[in-house]
Amino acid sequence: MIGVGKRILVQRRGRGSSVFTASTHKRVAPAKYPNLTKIDIMNKVLKGQVLELLHDPGRGAPLAYIELETGERYYTLAVEGMREGQIIEVGGKASINIGNILPIGVIPEGTVVCNIEVLPGDGGKLVRASGAYATVLSHTPEGTLISLPSGKTRYINDQCLAMIGVVAASGRIEKPFVKAGKKFHWMRAKGHKYPRVRGRAMIAALHPFGSGRRSAKKPTAVSRNAPPGRKVGHIAAKRTGRKKRK
Repeated sequence: MIGVGKRILVQRRGRGSSVFTASTHKRVAPAKYPNLTKIDIMNKVLKGQVLELLHDPGRGAPLAYIELETGERYYTLAVEGMREGQIIEVGGKASINIGNILPIGVIPEGTVVCNIEVLPGDGGKLVRASGAYATVLSHTPEGTLISLPSGKTRYINDQCLAMIGVVAASGRIEKPFVKAGKKFHWMRAKGHKYPRVRGRAMIAALHPFGSGRRSAKKPTAVSRNAPPGRKVGHIAAKRTGRKKRK
């Protein structure tokens, strides 16, 4: 008699047990700009100092601990070339130097920026991965047009803040893990399961794609409304397979 298979990985992850939970109590702090929407930041400049550069578990880029002249302190992403003790400027009248934070509407075209806000005051949402950067393409009545790391372009509100420079730790992925143990602990900090077994390598009772027969290939595209035990593979995919060369 064949027994009923256990829950597949995506079902176990959805339950939120300790195996799939990130160690967030070790995190330093959220990396976000201070909320400056209450002041006229376009016509002001606030000076600050980088007090410390530190590692945040589960994050690829280092954090910078900054104190403004108003006494407010906050954590944000560090950029390449930033150092402890560095004086930075925040505001529309700030200079275009590495680490300075300006509204994107006053940043010159062709400037490399990172940690960009989507809505004024949200603290920074776009281009935050280590080594990532966006380029300011043009200023239009619709907003500022930027080129994202993916190659896509997007209009951003001129009031949204952005930091000058490239996110630090750009060479992080160049160093190999060498040992599976290092990869395991790195994934554990992010709350990811590692190692991960392919569905095709399992038996049919444990996974929708599982089978001992190599020829028994099943469609990998599933509906967005599929139940949790079936929702694996390409979810609501518009297309599958290799792209045809034009």
